[in-house]
Amino acid sequence: MGPPGSDGYHPVATVFQGVSLYDDVTASWAPPGEISVSVTGAGIDTTGVPRDGRNLAARAAALLLDMVDPDDAADLGVALHIDKRIPVGGGMAGGSADAAAALLACDALWQLRLSRGELQAAAARLGADVPFALLGGTAVGLGRGDRLTPALAGGPWHWVLLVADGELSTPEVYEELDRLRSGRGTAAPAVSQSLMVALRSGDPVALGAMLRNDLQPAACSLRPSLKHVIQMARDLGVPGVMVSGSGPTVAVLAEDGDHAEELMIALYGLPGIKRLLRAEGPTPGCRVTDMVA
Repeated sequence: MGPPGSDGYHPVATVFQGVSLYDDVTASWAPPGEISVSVTGAGIDTTGVPRDGRNLAARAAALLLDMVDPDDAADLGVALHIDKRIPVGGGMAGGSADAAAALLACDALWQLRLSRGELQAAAARLGADVPFALLGGTAVGLGRGDRLTPALAGGPWHWVLLVADGELSTPEVYEELDRLRSGRGTAAPAVSQSLMVALRSGDPVALGAMLRNDLQPAACSLRPSLKHVIQMARDLGVPGVMVSGSGPTVAVLAEDGDHAEELMIALYGLPGIKRLLRAEGPTPGCRVTDMVA
């Protein structure tokens, strides 16, 4: 990850992987011009998820309306319902996934028939992670993370996700990163060839040795308890462990499915961790799963 540019964004070179945690976004007809959002989530605290125009899914719907001929847009409205399964504020791009799903859902509901390229362009206007949420699989992200190239990846990869108490603000984590780097030179970001080879190999030990997140020191600085969580996982001899995104979720790479089950038991009750989740990757991006007239 490079230093912030004149636009305030940090250039990145990152590898995204979709995993088997999903939110469901339902789009239903609403009065013309109206965009509403409701949110539920079994076992997930959704109180911090906006229910108004600040919600990224609502912004996605509004963006599509702006792309439609004004005469046609005057007849369109949508009620979005988000059923959360991805941890909120955990550094796992759940909001971006909801925005990507809203783009697909509204396109289907309103029968806009936008091309994949048009949807990807709209996604890039909403946020750096939204285009990947549409694409899914495994991909290299450059620029802000929205310039995507699909990557060859073995697998399946088995992950145990340690969802820490509370949330971390992504802007605050980036600010802390800049503070920690102050006065030091920063190389241009690049994805190592060794990482790409490890991904293709399907070898969790090889991939685990290459896992790295430039935001991890900043997340641990703001949430020192994460250092203990990471060390506890390392002490179990896992192939790899790192903070997911801007945190505070910690992603642990397991050797296989059986090892992931063993880790779920071994890491249960870890202080500061409110939930353990299993996931596999790579998985596809957003999909329309059902349509009701």
